[in-house]
Amino acid sequence: MVIKTSRFGLVELKSEDVLTFNEGLLGFQDLRQFVLLDDPHDDIFAWLQSCELPSVAFPVLEPEIFGHRYAVSLNRNDLESLNLRADQTVAYLNIVTIPDDPTLMTANLKAPIIINLEKKCARQCVLQDNNLAIKEPIFTKLQSRVIQNPQIPIKNQGRQSELAVKVTEPQTLASRGASEDAQVISISKGSVDQDL
Repeated sequence: MVIKTSRFGLVELKSEDVLTFNEGLLGFQDLRQFVLLDDPHDDIFAWLQSCELPSVAFPVLEPEIFGHRYAVSLNRNDLESLNLRADQTVAYLNIVTIPDDPTLMTANLKAPIIINLEKKCARQCVLQDNNLAIKEPIFTKLQSRVIQNPQIPIKNQGRQSELAVKVTEPQTLASRGASEDAQVISISKGSVDQDL
């Protein structure tokens, strides 16, 4: 399948690469299908890209990369939404906000994205821990991580690069030479039309 994105052009992926958010993301409840993309030109972030709306993509990081480890006890509603057993392993991602001054970048620790790796479903869970910040400053933590491991890109110091689809050079339909048997997802006003 091929999705259209505003950041990476056309991106080819397999159906098993798609993460399903049954309830969407906070503020984006209508968007249910996302994919984690690895931009080869970005040494820090992976991108959580909407498969339904090309302009929606969020920079994300694993919390361990900037020194946070979750000890989360998910409630029954979270477990059901993720189709998850309490003993299953999950992956955590945090949405990062990057302002004009990147030294002020923050991560949302309060509402991480939790991924059931086996079922390829995910949920943004608002945690009840009042010690978790919605805007946790992370620039200094990332900077010290770079100093500790200068030869290894930050995004390769965790699992997110394993989970993400590698993006090649941006493609257009004309440069791709789309064939009739290819699945192309085209976007119009937030709805998805599939041509087979």
